[in-house]
Amino acid sequence: MRAFCLCTALSLSACAPQVPTAEDFIPDYKGVETTLLDGDLVQFNVAMTKALSNEDVADYARCAAARYTLIRGYGFARHVRTNVTQEGGIWRGDAVYTISPSLPRGLKTIDAEVTTSECVEKGIPTV
Repeated sequence: MRAFCLCTALSLSACAPQVPTAEDFIPDYKGVETTLLDGDLVQFNVAMTKALSNEDVADYARCAAARYTLIRGYGFARHVRTNVTQEGGIWRGDAVYTISPSLPRGLKTIDAEVTTSECVEKGIPTV
């Protein structure tokens, strides 16, 4: 009887949920696809795993937009929209920004240089 109890206890422990480690919460950035839609309108498709919320995905797209803006020789971008989906553990963001040499009108504007620096500090990759 003692052997049976030991085997049962061992088999139950194998089914116990794993305790999350710190690595489970470190985002894994899978890449950015950039598409110039029309003149100054740019779409950023990002993918990542281990995001904690839609905000993590939106931040990744914002960082990509900021760096892309600098690469194109502009200083500012304005957020138009971001759609986030999750399937099979992969989070995807579809974001659209306008880029411009001067501060555009609107509430959701970013200074590309400042935002890129913030992204680097946070460890969020840019384009």
